[in-house]
Amino acid sequence: MIKKVAKRIGLGLGVLVVAVLSLVGYWRFRSNTAEIVPGLCPESWVAVGDGMHNSNTDLIWWRGHFYLIHASSPWHFGSEACHLVLHRSTDARSWEQVATFRVPGQDIRDPKLADVRGRLCLYVLKNVDWNPEPYTTAMATSDDGTTWSPLADVKPAGWLFWRPKTRDGVTWFVPAYWWEHGKSVLLRSTDGVEWQRVSTIYEGDRNDETDFEFLPDGRILCTARLEVSDSIFGDEDAATLIAVSKPPYTEWTNVKSRVTRLDGPALFAYGEAVWAVGRHNPDSPGLLNAVGSILGKKRTSLYEVRPDRLIWLSDLPSCGDTSYAGVVIRGDDAYVSYYTNDVRRDYPWILGMMSASDVRIARINLPSLTTSRSVTTTRPAATSRVK
Repeated sequence: MIKKVAKRIGLGLGVLVVAVLSLVGYWRFRSNTAEIVPGLCPESWVAVGDGMHNSNTDLIWWRGHFYLIHASSPWHFGSEACHLVLHRSTDARSWEQVATFRVPGQDIRDPKLADVRGRLCLYVLKNVDWNPEPYTTAMATSDDGTTWSPLADVKPAGWLFWRPKTRDGVTWFVPAYWWEHGKSVLLRSTDGVEWQRVSTIYEGDRNDETDFEFLPDGRILCTARLEVSDSIFGDEDAATLIAVSKPPYTEWTNVKSRVTRLDGPALFAYGEAVWAVGRHNPDSPGLLNAVGSILGKKRTSLYEVRPDRLIWLSDLPSCGDTSYAGVVIRGDDAYVSYYTNDVRRDYPWILGMMSASDVRIARINLPSLTTSRSVTTTRPAATSRVK
């Protein structure tokens, strides 16, 4: 009797192993189904493809060069081996490595570059957990792009900076979220080093990654990632916060968009509109596949951001673990840095986080982007007022 039970258990485990291996094989080799609007992204190419898990990019044009920075790690998760790599190029195609950044004994991620009074500033997030939960922001500065000051923690402590921007070259603003999630604020500085709190953008819904751009009339338009819960299978109520404030930026009006949960947002202005590059969740929600699920597909996509809605426009060539972009506008083109697994495949997020990923550059035709504003898509445009 015992032998029969053991045999059945062994057979069951064997079937389970075969099923899991078959599923992983299917995930690894299924073809990519990203939806790329013709003409909007005429070309994209690999900037860094060295077999590492490259991620968390940013891009800036400074003193006649593109500067590209990204994290390099064995995987998506926290690792003491993780470091940041800074590259420089005149054409966004041929890159030379000019600097690396490490925090001994810690993980480092989510780099952001800013030109503050002619000095190149780098802001990074420090992390000690395997499941990435950064605990504070640090910064370094350079006068030539190659020689950098040591990384130093930024005050106020515990706030995780996104991307500093200025409208007048005098005052810089940056959105930041609390390291335990659930609150985002707007900070202000005149030197990029000392920051003061201006206002609270939003509280609740486990909100974190928050980016912003200036509207033509001087208002600030923000988006934020609303996780709602920390379930590995996502949350059906996950959304994107859209927040608007007029000078002096002390009060905010908010709506939620359920078009996607806009992870890793990069907002930029062109013409009279604000646009975003961020993560898209293309799957129909299921029992174990709500928005943000580790089992779901992911894309890096283009959006238009309006004060009352988020509009999906097109995917970029991408899959698996992807997004976290930087944007540089040169003439009629936007150069977009982002990371992705093998774009020929369509990994679920969990497999992508464990696999090698490349840093890619996509060239976006801006006149086509403007034309796309009038195109009606089949994507939902549902928004709801924040209560």
